[in-house]
Order: sequence, then C-alpha cells, then structure tokens
Amino acid sequence: MVLEVALIDVLPGHEDAFAAAYAQGHPILASTPGCRSVRMTRGVESPSRFVLLVEWDSVEAHEREFRGTERFTQWRALIGPHFAGPPRVEHFVDVPA
Repeated sequence: MVLEVALIDVLPGHEDAFAAAYAQGHPILASTPGCRSVRMTRGVESPSRFVLLVEWDSVEAHEREFRGTERFTQWRALIGPHFAGPPRVEHFVDVPA
C-alpha cells in the first residue's frame, strides 16, 4: 500500500467552491480500481490549503488506473479551476514500528 499526499493551495475565495467540486468528484476517484481510501483535509491556520490523502494498492495503480485515464481528466476538470498553482504530489509508504 502507498499513500499519495497532494498539497493543494486554492485561490483565495474559492475554498467553498473547491470543497463542492471535491464532493462532486470524490466518486470518480474513490471508485478507481486500486484505490483503497480517499480523504481531503483543510488547513486550520491556512484555510486555502488542502491536503488530499489517497491510499493506493501501488504507485503503478495510481498512475495506470487513474492518472492515465479519462477519470483523471474528469477529476481535474472539476477541481483544477480552483488551484492557485500546481499541487505538490508525493507517494509514501509506512515505516515499521
């Protein structure tokens, strides 16, 4: 399992519209093969900053089943107009305790 972390800054004044677009697009992302869970969080100190957390079976599942498909195009069309800049996206794996 890998965790995709996307740091998203939205245009000031677009926070509610971005959240609504995310709610509309959530099923597109959440129903993607290889997607285990999806969660969006919003900054307390920086309310125009959002963090998207997506658990994938693998990085390849993210890239092959989502990024390389029409699903991504639909998702990005909904949320992209609210971006203040390109999201910063990285993948992470758990560290054993």
